[in-house]
Amino acid sequence: MYSYLTRKTLGASAVSAVVATGYIASDCSPAVKRSNALSVSRLLPQSLPVFSQSHAVCESPPSSPPSSPPSHVHGIDVVLGAQWGDEGKGKLVDILSQTYDVCARVAGGSNAGHTIVANGRKYKFHLVPSGILNESGTCVIGNGVVIHLPSFIEECESLGKAGIKYDGRIKISDRAHIVFDFHQEVDGFNENRLGRNKIGTTKKGIGPAYASKISRNGLRVGDLQDFEYFEERFRTLAGDMMRSFPGLKVDVDKELEYYRSIQKKVVDMTIDTIQYTNDAHSSGKKILVEGANATMLDIDFGTYPYVTSSNPSIGSVLTGLGVSPMKLNGIVGVVKAYCTRVGEGPFPTEQLNSVGEFLQKEGYEFGTTTNRPRRCGWLDIPQMKFSTIINGFTTLNLTKLDVLTGMPELKIGTHYMYKGKHYDTMPANLKVMGGVEVKYETLPGWKEDISKITKFEDLPLNARRYVLRVQELLGVPIRWIGVGPNRDDVVDRGEKWELKR
Repeated sequence: MYSYLTRKTLGASAVSAVVATGYIASDCSPAVKRSNALSVSRLLPQSLPVFSQSHAVCESPPSSPPSSPPSHVHGIDVVLGAQWGDEGKGKLVDILSQTYDVCARVAGGSNAGHTIVANGRKYKFHLVPSGILNESGTCVIGNGVVIHLPSFIEECESLGKAGIKYDGRIKISDRAHIVFDFHQEVDGFNENRLGRNKIGTTKKGIGPAYASKISRNGLRVGDLQDFEYFEERFRTLAGDMMRSFPGLKVDVDKELEYYRSIQKKVVDMTIDTIQYTNDAHSSGKKILVEGANATMLDIDFGTYPYVTSSNPSIGSVLTGLGVSPMKLNGIVGVVKAYCTRVGEGPFPTEQLNSVGEFLQKEGYEFGTTTNRPRRCGWLDIPQMKFSTIINGFTTLNLTKLDVLTGMPELKIGTHYMYKGKHYDTMPANLKVMGGVEVKYETLPGWKEDISKITKFEDLPLNARRYVLRVQELLGVPIRWIGVGPNRDDVVDRGEKWELKR
């Protein structure tokens, strides 16, 4: 994200050369070795402790570098969910966005939920980027987002009541598609019709709205600028939906009356965000993209069909914001110290036992959007390797480490076995996914309270071992470590450190 996170210093050869011990691959040419060594030295931390073969012992890490503001390399930085969602992306975005000029959402809709605790107050976001808490920042809702305008307006009003000034600070893409109430009703119809094979959707109308978009009969926010045109298209769409779903009734005139009442408010926020974002980049403004949902819910890369209807992985930044890949800089993956998912679908490391109950209770694992209890399990390395390959993470934020406090031992899923075959990453076939045997590595736990710790070296030895083992297995540096629910409950290891044996 910052100087060591620039894409220019993190080529594919550098990534492939970083093994767990930090050595450069021996089969590289001398020139490539020198190039890779330079890239790795810019990227990785000052010292990674030495592990024995059993990973039972670990030398103490050096002191953390000063927590001075990081130097910024010009480009668009991205924060993405690396698991099945609910990793704590909003908290990191809130922390980072205080120094950014623009914070953007690029995909999904009100099915996403980010909870932030700042100054003793809890904020819940669904459509508005978490960066709204930066009073000098501008928030962009990109063209890849599908937006339920009643929910959006309600969210804005709740921000106003909380003393957050948002007038003139939220820009909605004129190309963003609209989620209507009947999309939400259809979402419910579809889910109920599936019965025991349900997907586990939030019933927020996201899938049906994207279906309207792909069918080329959807409406976009910019259509409200010409209400006569909007009305014509709305009547056509509502008629199509009622014919396609017998029993669905839409009071077209009442709906049109509502959209006429909010037309001015919405139009005043509507702009060409593609032009705005690219102009902001050209003028040197700092831009942060806040990912919604997560990679394992991606319509292409996730556990299909138990996925969302958009691409909450790195590609959506380009298509949902309208920027060139050459403008991307740092890509931060947010990952819990364990693993959770909401809804149906395979979950290899799920713990349907006292471990899962402990994680759910101590982590308060209930969905921000639906309040559904989250399924809980151990950290899944094959899943994280898959997510890392797709997104090209330059650094990680490991969240909710404090939740593991008090557990006598911790497990990390290192690989899968299925009918004698070894898997280091996630298979596409759900039958295989549902039948894999997870192979675990066990590490000792800790009992000490870590919620007030601000320096990595002050964490209990076993907590440091856990963090560094995860880093070692993934080959990606962990910079931020969450140790509590509040904004300030984060250990920042700093930016200038190297991975060494």
